[in-house]
Formats: sequence, structure tokens, C-alpha cells
Amino acid sequence: MFWTNAISSRNIAGEMLDPKKKSEYLNLPNYLTFGRVLLIPLVLLFIGLINPGKGDAVNLKYGIIAALIFILAGVSDVVDGYYARKYKINSVFGKYFDPLADKLMVLAVMIMVIPLGRLPAWMVIVFLTREISITALRGIAGSENIELPADYWGKKKTATQTIGLIGILVYYPLLGFNVYQTGYLLIWLSLIITIGSGVNYVLQFIRAILKQYPK
Repeated sequence: MFWTNAISSRNIAGEMLDPKKKSEYLNLPNYLTFGRVLLIPLVLLFIGLINPGKGDAVNLKYGIIAALIFILAGVSDVVDGYYARKYKINSVFGKYFDPLADKLMVLAVMIMVIPLGRLPAWMVIVFLTREISITALRGIAGSENIELPADYWGKKKTATQTIGLIGILVYYPLLGFNVYQTGYLLIWLSLIITIGSGVNYVLQFIRAILKQYPK
């Protein structure tokens, strides 16, 4: 019994220390993904410091700092994707957690700026509903062994959202340029793309299901 337990323990330890398995989790893209999650509370901290009673100059400073952290998260996402593609690093963790980290950052920022009057609550609810619905749809598709890859419009949605939110965070005019208005227009564009992209994902799923189960 003792030797059986000892052998089982060694086997478990060997599996835990399997280099191939470790490399699926312990790699630069996953570190960057986790780093983006850690940046979320930092961004929220500076957004939370914005207060109309503190004056435009102080609020502009906090907004710029929050925007810079938000940009840093976006840059890490680009580096993450480039590195994973270049070195062909594919992992289940990265496949699901990478887009989740991006969604958490974007939605957290959107929710935080609602009390500041920079985005209407209904608009944020639409974005939130779309993300939850598509995540659920991908989960169902995965259980049916169906792939729902990111589409062209989904990438455009992410780009317009990111740039738009930078303008929303900065808010105040810079060098005579209306940063907030530009950001708000981009968020509206992102909203339209979000709805269209969501419909496209649903149609992809329906077509895939009908193809897999023709009867």
C-alpha cells in the first residue's frame, strides 16, 4: 500500500511538473493577460478620484493617468497577441482568459464613468448584454465542438471602443481639441458595430448548428 501511494504521488508530481503542461500556463502571453487584469483596479482607482468639486485641472490629471493605464493595457494586449502568434503559443487559458481580460477592463471603465455623466447607463447595458450573450453562445458552441472565431467587425468594435474610451477618460479639451466629443462619437460607432457583430455571431452559430445537425 505504501509503495502504491508513493508511486501515485510521484506520478501526480510528474504530471504537475510536466514541462509541456507548464508551458501552456507559464508563458509571456499569459503573464501579460494576468497583468491586464491587475491593471483594472488601478484604472478604477484614478477614475474614482475624479470629482466635479476638485476642479477641471485636477480631474484632467486623474483622467489622463487613468487613460495612460488603459492604453498600457491595450498595448500589452497587442504585444500578447503578437508574441503568441510569432511563437505559436496556444493554450486553453489564453484562448478564454485573454478576451475576458479585455472585456473586464472595457466594461469596468464604462460602468465607472456612468456616475460622472460621461456615458448613459442604457448604452453600457447594451455593451454588457452583448458581451455576456456572446460569451454564453461561445460556451454552448464549445460544448457542441463548434468554433466561433472573432470576426472582422468584432475587431473593429474593440478598436473603436478602446480609442473612444480614451477620449471619455480624458474628457476635457486638450490644445483646443474636443476630446470627449470625439470619444463619445466613437463609442456610438462602436455601439452600432457591437449590435451588428452580435447579430453576426448569432447567425454564425445558427448556420453551424444547422450544418452539424441537418435533420
